[in-house]
Amino acid sequence: MSKYSFEFKKKIVLEYLAGDGGYVYLTEKYRIGCHAQIQRWVAAYKKYGDKGLCRSRQRENYSFERKLSVVELYLSSEISYQDLALQEGITTPGIIAQWVNLFRVAGPDALRPHKKGRKKTLDKPKESSSNHTVERHIDTSAEHVKELEDELLKLRIENAFLKELRRLRLEDEAKMRERHESSTASEDSSN
Repeated sequence: MSKYSFEFKKKIVLEYLAGDGGYVYLTEKYRIGCHAQIQRWVAAYKKYGDKGLCRSRQRENYSFERKLSVVELYLSSEISYQDLALQEGITTPGIIAQWVNLFRVAGPDALRPHKKGRKKTLDKPKESSSNHTVERHIDTSAEHVKELEDELLKLRIENAFLKELRRLRLEDEAKMRERHESSTASEDSSN
């Protein structure tokens, strides 16, 4: 549930636009947390009209490319989250802040969509009673493929490391044998 109703927001915005009070005065009069909230309502109302004050009931899904372009625009300019949200038609400025933080922490891949819920576990194949064929459901989503590629890369690195370790161990053993043989040969020649 929204903390403030549409009617309440519109009343305050119209009071501000009519010149009946400034941000600080209206904040104190209506006991709102901070005057920046009223500033956001006024900016949204000026840009979108009544629609700017309505709480969106449906969740917007933004593509990876859109998120990345908004983040790059924010980082390359000195624009506020609020102004950028109004410019780009994004109803919630806070979501841009989330994208920027994710981008700074984990890079562009953090902006890619992720599946919700548990990961699928590999089920045992189900046998059909009529023709005894095995049905398998294989997850071919881009996220799953990326995870498999990452795992494959890790395994290749581990395999290369173990091969190199084995090669070095064999070299050490060969050198030890040579030393042992040369020491026994020198002992035999001294006797």
